[in-house]
Amino acid sequence: MSHPYTNLFTPIKVGNTTLPNRMVMGSMHTMLEEMDDGFAKAGAFFAERARNGVALMVTGGVGPNQAGRLADDEHTLERPDQVADHKTLVNVVHQAGGKILMQILHPGRYGQHDKLVAPSAIRAPINKLTPHPLSEDEIEQTIKDFVNCALLAQQAGYDGVEIMGSEGYLLNQFLAPCTNQRTDRWGGSAENRMRLPIEIVEQTRLAVGADFMLMYRISLLDLVAQGCQWDDTVALAKQLELVGVDVFNSGIGWHEARIPTIAHSVPAGAWTWAPAKLRHHLTKPIIATNRINSPEQAERVLANGDADLVSMARPFLADPAFMSKAEQGQADAINTCIGCNQACLDLIFRHQLCSCMVNPQACKETEIDRSKANQRKRVAVVGGGPAGLSCALTAAERGHQVTLYEASAKLGGQFNMAAIIPGKSDYAETIRYFTHQLNQLQVSIELNNLVSAEQLQQQGFDEIIIATGVTPRLPDIPGLDHPKVISYQQLLEQQPELGERVAVIGSGGIGMDVAEYLTAPTEPESVSDFLEHWGVDQQTLEQGALMEPIEMPSQRSVYLCQRGPGLPGKGVGLTTVWAHRLTLQKRGVQFLSELEYVDINDQGITIMVDGEERFIDVDHVVNCSGQVSRNHLVEELAALDISCHVIGGAESATKLNAVRAIRQGAEVGQQL
Repeated sequence: MSHPYTNLFTPIKVGNTTLPNRMVMGSMHTMLEEMDDGFAKAGAFFAERARNGVALMVTGGVGPNQAGRLADDEHTLERPDQVADHKTLVNVVHQAGGKILMQILHPGRYGQHDKLVAPSAIRAPINKLTPHPLSEDEIEQTIKDFVNCALLAQQAGYDGVEIMGSEGYLLNQFLAPCTNQRTDRWGGSAENRMRLPIEIVEQTRLAVGADFMLMYRISLLDLVAQGCQWDDTVALAKQLELVGVDVFNSGIGWHEARIPTIAHSVPAGAWTWAPAKLRHHLTKPIIATNRINSPEQAERVLANGDADLVSMARPFLADPAFMSKAEQGQADAINTCIGCNQACLDLIFRHQLCSCMVNPQACKETEIDRSKANQRKRVAVVGGGPAGLSCALTAAERGHQVTLYEASAKLGGQFNMAAIIPGKSDYAETIRYFTHQLNQLQVSIELNNLVSAEQLQQQGFDEIIIATGVTPRLPDIPGLDHPKVISYQQLLEQQPELGERVAVIGSGGIGMDVAEYLTAPTEPESVSDFLEHWGVDQQTLEQGALMEPIEMPSQRSVYLCQRGPGLPGKGVGLTTVWAHRLTLQKRGVQFLSELEYVDINDQGITIMVDGEERFIDVDHVVNCSGQVSRNHLVEELAALDISCHVIGGAESATKLNAVRAIRQGAEVGQQL
């Protein structure tokens, strides 16, 4: 089958290696290597992507020495006895037809251990530990350790290494004035500050020879105060080309930057202008990255001349067959990354095993039984939300005859509401994927069918799965039945026009989403709007590419209310919640906490704060105070002496999230 991705599937020469296409699977810290038999598990993870046509892959970061560990329990490559483990990984990737680079990453002051070092003794705002400033002798030893690490990677059979010089890690810290306050030959002038990465690349190239690929991840935009000047970044890139870099990967923003760079709220392809800007100064290829999650977007980047290759990381968690499906003209069959971070980055930053919300099989390649079931069963799945879709698909893939019942007119459940929230439109892609796959597997889909226990009994199914989800919780608040009160479900499904002053009851994930929906501009935010609102200097005239953000106040006054203490969204999205809060603050949303609800009436809502009553004049109140399970069918089946499996929100509405729902669906489907 033909495909429209001509540029994506055009071969390219990088160094002395010709790649069959322009796709790079970027570095991800999956935590697989830290597990028992971890390198074999990591090998299976990479090999599956290689078999499906990824041209070049990059491992998660590997420390060059003890100070260069991300954390105490994370690995380094500094001794010959460590090479054998890496060979295990590399061999299976090569057998699968892939090429793989090992990323050498020294975190500097981002390290989570007692040996962390940096150019200067300046603590990172996201770390409680203050680094030890490297002496000149220690810097020289660090250079030797990088070279040694690359040589050991070469012995392990890697096709090259990526030297991490962005995201605020050690080499980036030497480059930026905000973290390098040295007065010796490693600090001060731009020439001195870029000495370390240049020395590392030059000495590494001399050690490994011409045929070993050197990729350098360069920070194009630091997005922190007193970050690098653009002219210095250009000068660095030119020098790195001269001393041996074969290809540049793009880094956007430090981990401590207060600008979202990869969250779902970031517009697709929002950063491709940055590699395009540097590309004009280079003779070697450059890779575009960040918020590119479809073959159409990748093709557009290449066709526009913004970059020579495209890197995706999380999209290959979501679908290891991304490239083979694109090449076969089956883009509708791609399980699209929705940028939620909930099962990948949120877990990685807690030093837990990575996975994927929309693909719970990610990083479990050696554990999943993909064989057909021994006995083909007739299976009923009741509920077409995320849990039900996941279960129906997994069961159908195993060869079962599946009927999916959905009470409403469309599949997707709560994901239909999520897709309406500004910045979350990609949630609709998950519904598209599941629907496409279910149709391909000839699953019988019964929409507008509020199936009863008696009907299920009459059909004589071998297995019944209840995935009927949740319904909004009704808290005990006087006046909750007032006409000015609506639930989040009514708001997002019916989309009534609300007044200019709105109170939101509940400030968890749903409450924050509703507040964002109520305060968003009427027109979708363009890339330029996004950059201006967050204060990104697209002209790169300022240090770190930062400028004064343009205000984005809302025309609607919104009060986000919660009974408990602390900031809104507590426990929601470790790596994304801060951006949600900042967005709401920029739009003038007022956060009210540690309150009690007294009454809702014609005039508004009365609350109790610190023992005193306070009245808020609002036109409407939106109830986002949680959910309760919709599982009456379970009791009705039990009365008929029929057993069933209960998953997702129907099983428990407590701390419900789509990660758990989709995972439960897949697990039960696998067990049938």
